[in-house]
Amino acid sequence: MNISKTLISFFLAISFFGAIPLFSQISGPVYDSSHSVFEFKKDDFIAASLDSIANLKYFAGFECASDEELKNIFGFEPGFVPVYADSVYYSRLRKLNAATPIDLTYNQYVRDYIEMYAMKKRVLMQRVMGLAQIYFPLFEEHLDRFDMPLELKYLAIVESALNPVAKSRMGATGLWQFMYGTGKAYNLNVTSLVDDRRDPIKSTIAACEHMRDLYRMYDDWLLVLAAYNSGAGNVNKAIRRSGGKRDFWQIRPFLPLETRGYVPAFIAVNYVMGYAAEHNLRPVQPLYHHYEIDTVVVKDVLSFGQISSMLNVPVEEIEFLNPAYKAGIIPATNENTYILRLQKKNIPAFVNNEAQLYAFRAQSEIEKEQMISLMKTVSAAEYHKVKKGESLGLIAGKYRCSVNDLKKWNKLKSTNLQIGQRLIVRPEQQIDIPIAKKTTPVSKPATPATPKVEETKSIPAEELASNAQTDAAQIEDTAMIIGSEPMVMQTRIENTYHRVKPGETLGQLAEKYNTSISRLRIWNNIKGNNIQSGTNLIVSKTEVPDIKTAQIENKPESPVVNKRDYIYYTVQRGDTLWKIAQKHQGVSIEDIKKMNNITNENQIQAGQRIKVQPVS
Repeated sequence: MNISKTLISFFLAISFFGAIPLFSQISGPVYDSSHSVFEFKKDDFIAASLDSIANLKYFAGFECASDEELKNIFGFEPGFVPVYADSVYYSRLRKLNAATPIDLTYNQYVRDYIEMYAMKKRVLMQRVMGLAQIYFPLFEEHLDRFDMPLELKYLAIVESALNPVAKSRMGATGLWQFMYGTGKAYNLNVTSLVDDRRDPIKSTIAACEHMRDLYRMYDDWLLVLAAYNSGAGNVNKAIRRSGGKRDFWQIRPFLPLETRGYVPAFIAVNYVMGYAAEHNLRPVQPLYHHYEIDTVVVKDVLSFGQISSMLNVPVEEIEFLNPAYKAGIIPATNENTYILRLQKKNIPAFVNNEAQLYAFRAQSEIEKEQMISLMKTVSAAEYHKVKKGESLGLIAGKYRCSVNDLKKWNKLKSTNLQIGQRLIVRPEQQIDIPIAKKTTPVSKPATPATPKVEETKSIPAEELASNAQTDAAQIEDTAMIIGSEPMVMQTRIENTYHRVKPGETLGQLAEKYNTSISRLRIWNNIKGNNIQSGTNLIVSKTEVPDIKTAQIENKPESPVVNKRDYIYYTVQRGDTLWKIAQKHQGVSIEDIKKMNNITNENQIQAGQRIKVQPVS
């Protein structure tokens, strides 16, 4: 009896450490997996790396492989999750182990991670398999160049789940999860605009160099993996505490908790990727593959917005292919060039229009700098202290604004006020004043049918301070000689508006109206990328010349005819005089009636252009 117990204990012990697994006699797939005699506590970071890809934007639009693309050679039903006996896992890993210099041991630790990747998080694993079609050819190319085992490509799945912008709680970043200091040691630079740790090519080369250096230290790939995760110092410490042993499974108890699961997870990924079909795992197919991607050299500053507009490529695609550029800006110069990754089908368009791309960028940046240099604060925020008996309507009338304005500026949910409450009655305003041009602008092509508002360039600056919703004054006078009559060229700005629909983005609007995201931000005083549906945004500005007879200097007796200018508004469907007055501060219904000789509100019709405010 005692001998039997001793033998049972012996076989249980060696099975626990992976020397001889306790095999089941069942060799085919079954539904129920056997549970270990102890509760295995997985390290959170490995599961978290998989979770990080659950909502990545570049999976939007990806489609699962069809039956024609991936044949179901085992005849599994959709959703079926195969589970195999230990003997099957052991046998399969032995075949993989025979084809690599990395020791792919099978034990309970490895089995637990096989269950995580192939069963518990199989949906995310299928996304990883899709991303592998983009990144693995790149990894294999460089691993082969460094004469290293190609199976090391699976390490990136453990590290980041192939998420190029993954960042750990400790600050490790990118596909290969480099810390700042380690990345610096392998020429991965980090600036405010560029993080080389997120660059697929540079980080892969650095990872190869780092693992090569670690292998020269340990001459054992499992110890290399452990050192890659926790640092050579922790591995050396574990070796000393184990009595000088240089086998991962023997020093494992002395390693940091995170690293103890790191190597088993790597082995499990090798197995799951090698036997994905046997586990009814099918990759979520990407929209493009590695062989469809190429690079171009960028020699001047470019933004993703400009590239997107000129090449008609979604910004999200540029961001996914170029994760190293943190702010969507490529800060290139002739002396310091950068690489841009694009689909091959977009490369000819870039090469053929490279000069125009830079020129477009240069012109937009010049305009932006001019606008910034001429930007002035019209007025600081003005406050009102609520007195007894005052209401929002009374205060709105006093300061020539609407009740809705007061509620918006003060984030009020109701019209209830308290005595002594301070209300913003005029927020701080900033007006962008584009610099005057000295040449008559070329008129732009007509924009798709949208409501337009015309405005003259002769608005005095004093009036701007009291009318924050009116665009900045834009004054441009150029002397022209027609025969012997001096003329004055005046231009007015005609705005084109677009009502934002649910789901629309600044990038889509910029592409639709042939402009840039930066211009949309400046014209509409938008700081980020968020826009609300129902908002009317300026999407185009067209300068319209307006020639008027000027006073001839050598004929002072000739009177100057002063013509009064107005801001015009195109009536939209559903508009009333009250609604139009609300859209233009300081204007009443009676004012609009007088300016347009309107006696009956029913006289206005959709599409009609009416005067809404004098500007001089």
